Amino acid sequence: MHSTRPKLLRRLLPVILTMSVAGGALAGCGNSPPPAPQVFQPLDYSYLSPIVLNVSNITVQNTYVPDPGAATLIGQDPEAPANALTTMLQHRLVADGVPGNGSVTIENASIEQAGGNYLGVMTLRLDVASLDGRKTGFTEASVSVTQTAPDSDATQDQIQAALYGITKQLMDQMNVQLQYQIQRNLGSWISYTPNAATPAPGSGAASNGGIVATPLTAPGSATPISGAPPVGTLGTLPVNALPPQQQ
Repeated sequence: MHSTRPKLLRRLLPVILTMSVAGGALAGCGNSPPPAPQVFQPLDYSYLSPIVLNVSNITVQNTYVPDPGAATLIGQDPEAPANALTTMLQHRLVADGVPGNGSVTIENASIEQAGGNYLGVMTLRLDVASLDGRKTGFTEASVSVTQTAPDSDATQDQIQAALYGITKQLMDQMNVQLQYQIQRNLGSWISYTPNAATPAPGSGAASNGGIVATPLTAPGSATPISGAPPVGTLGTLPVNALPPQQQ
C-alpha cells in the first residue's frame, strides 16, 4: 500500500507545477499597471502671422457664463474653448502703437449636448476706437460645429478626446472667420508695415485692404485646415470669396 504513494506523487507533481505557474501568470495579469492617460497638447496658434491693428492696446474679456450642462462638459475638456480662444486672440491680434483702443469680447464659447450630438459655438465681437472716440468700428465672428457625442459607456479618455476635437475644429474655423471679418469690416484699421507678414500698401501683395498671411495650415502640414475659404492665403481673398450667407 505505502509503496504506491511515491509513484502517485511523481505522476501528480508535473500537474501541480503547471497549475501553480498558470495561477501565478493570472495573478500577474491582475496586477498589471493601467494604461497611461492620453496626453492632449495645448492648442497653439502663435505660428500664424499676426493681425496688426491701428490701436495702442488690445484687451480681451470673456463674458460667457456656461449653464450647468455646458459647464460639466467644458470641465472635462482638456482645452476649454474660452481658454483656447483667449490664447489665440492674444497671439494673433497685435497693437501697432497708434493711439486708440481695441477690445475683444468673447460672447460665447460653449459646448453643449443636444440629443446624441455635441454642439460647439464660438462668438466674439471686436470693437476699435480712436483715442478721442471720434473714429470707431466693430466686427463680429461666429462659428459652430456639431459632432456625434460618445456613447453612454465611453471612457473618460474617449469623452476628453471628443471634446478636445470639437474645440480644435471651432478654433480652426474661428481663425479663418475672424481674419476674414476683420479684413471685410475693419480694413482701415489694419496696419501695414514693410515686413514679410504685412507688406506695405501698393506692393501688390494685398487686395481689398487685406491682411497678407501665410496659408492657414497646421504646423508641419501642407494641407489647409477644413473650413478655410477657397483662396488658400488669407488676406488675399476677395470679399465674395465666402458664400452669400456668410458675408
